[in-house]
Amino acid sequence: MKPRTIRAVLCASLSFVVIAAAAATAFGQGSLPQLSLKVASSSIGVSGQMQSGAVNVVVTDSGKKGGSTVLFRLNPGVTEAEVKSFLKSNKAHDPNAAGALGTIVFNVEAVPGMTVEAQTNLVAGEYLALASPGEGPPKFFTPFTVAPSSSPAALPKPAATISAIEFDFRGPTTLKDGQLVRFMNAGYLVHMDIAFPVKSKAAAKEVVKALETGKEKRLRKLVIGPPVTFAGPVSHGAYQQETITAKPGWYVQACFMTTQEGVPHTLLGMERMIHIVK
Repeated sequence: MKPRTIRAVLCASLSFVVIAAAAATAFGQGSLPQLSLKVASSSIGVSGQMQSGAVNVVVTDSGKKGGSTVLFRLNPGVTEAEVKSFLKSNKAHDPNAAGALGTIVFNVEAVPGMTVEAQTNLVAGEYLALASPGEGPPKFFTPFTVAPSSSPAALPKPAATISAIEFDFRGPTTLKDGQLVRFMNAGYLVHMDIAFPVKSKAAAKEVVKALETGKEKRLRKLVIGPPVTFAGPVSHGAYQQETITAKPGWYVQACFMTTQEGVPHTLLGMERMIHIVK
């Protein structure tokens, strides 16, 4: 079930060189404990809150390529050496295969020179913070432990929840700028949640039709900018929430994972129009 990464889709279909600025990021969530992830060209540092409960994850990237930043909770008994071996294998291109080792609980696109934030809930256990500068699977990681808290923080209640499931998106199709929205994977498979900006509702309908029929080359004339990353590929049950800061307008929401047979989730119904309003 190899994912077709955001970069691959853009380069192949849209001829974009620069990928998304994570325009759905949350800022000013000061009431929550903070977990800081600092990504460099060949390392990722972890500091701040490492107790169970709600956290605001703050990602900064001093590198030049950007890429996925992941929190991965290890299954009991799984070692760092096993994960390292997995990342070097061909299986690493399929996030679903990582289920034998642990759970992808959080996934955002780091943007060089920018701060990306999102909220999530961490349970006690052993974790890896992974980074993937450029294309492909994560290239390096840092282990850390989340200790059980006697009084874990609670996530603020979101104004809306959007769920990815086989093979659909569920939840409101109109989101408000400044609204706190939860994005969760309610499906069995690993799913991602991104949205392409388009110039009009009519263009959004054309993009949906192009994705449904596998005619992605049509997107280069219809998409007007880099995608918003609501959530990178995450495991079943994982969720993160962000304050919507994307520019108001029409978008097409999509999951570009593929099935074991290589069928894109977009061909199975995982795309739809959404409208972001002021």
